[in-house]
Amino acid sequence: MYIHYALNMNRPLPSEYPTHYQPYINLVQNGNFLSLLTLNKTDLSAFFKRIPKEKHNYKYEENKWSIKQVLMHIIDIERVFSYRALACARGDKTSLPFMDENHYAQNADLSKRSLKSLIREFEIVRESSFALLENISEEQSKFIGTIGGEYPISARALGYLMIGHALHHIKVINERYL
Repeated sequence: MYIHYALNMNRPLPSEYPTHYQPYINLVQNGNFLSLLTLNKTDLSAFFKRIPKEKHNYKYEENKWSIKQVLMHIIDIERVFSYRALACARGDKTSLPFMDENHYAQNADLSKRSLKSLIREFEIVRESSFALLENISEEQSKFIGTIGGEYPISARALGYLMIGHALHHIKVINERYL
């Protein structure tokens, strides 16, 4: 018999993540965590597929990211959050590194990438995150790691942040790009 541990993974407590992540956590509705993670993947993919091709490289302002860069950013963050969730769930007490999102964006060459290929990459990365998170227990989901040696974070907070971060960027694209 196969057990999906995270089916009942509860929302993280505010003590399980830095306060600057609260707006992302607030965007995640209540419900079954794995269902929310799957729905978020489906919704995000459908959202980006509806964006007209002439908008893919659009920037609403100089020095802002294009729509393709925003999606690459979501993918990069998901990978970082997934690694951090793995480290937390395994009880790793090594300080987790910070991430400079602008540095990552500057070093991602998207000139030959289609939005379709980025959507596919997001779906693959999300499936990997799902496979990790569905197999940790509620107890493991509460294990706390630290970012930069000073910011506590739990595995379940990182799972919820994957959803909330993607929702945040969909909102920004709707408001400023489309």
